[in-house]
Amino acid sequence: MKHLSKALMMTAVLGLAACTSGDRFGANGGADGYGAGAGAGANGGVVPGSANDPRSPAYFNQTIGDRVLFRVDQSSLTPEAQATLDAQAGWLTTNSDYLAVIEGHADEQGTREYNIALGARRANATMEYLISKGVAPNRLKIISYGKERPVEICSEEACYAKNRRAVTVISMGLGS
Repeated sequence: MKHLSKALMMTAVLGLAACTSGDRFGANGGADGYGAGAGAGANGGVVPGSANDPRSPAYFNQTIGDRVLFRVDQSSLTPEAQATLDAQAGWLTTNSDYLAVIEGHADEQGTREYNIALGARRANATMEYLISKGVAPNRLKIISYGKERPVEICSEEACYAKNRRAVTVISMGLGS
């Protein structure tokens, strides 16, 4: 049994080693001898749908930013939120085949009803800002989750602050 587990482990290690990039040593004729960009593909190393593809939702989430934060009991946009939404509007304008659902969220303080209404005001403020920056209203929808979907669970301000947010969720839509 010892030999079998060692053999399986060795097979797994060799299998993973075979999956490494042929140009892992740089642009000057790496291990495969093909030179710069070997294996990068016709699009210069951009993997479609990945976080380095400027047209992908993953890029939107990680590079542009998919959320804006709010102050306690507020639905007005901070300057930081406006900067993020400016970038979101630019991305949505450039990538017109995507739709967006804006989720409004609140921290766990207050009643369920109050937080659903507050989340709706936050989502609406976000949507109205994107529309003011040129995003077509028919591409945007809002939903409020209130305090029902926290990203952090604890009774401290640091957690509450992360839960007071609006999140822009991107999906394929028009013309797809």
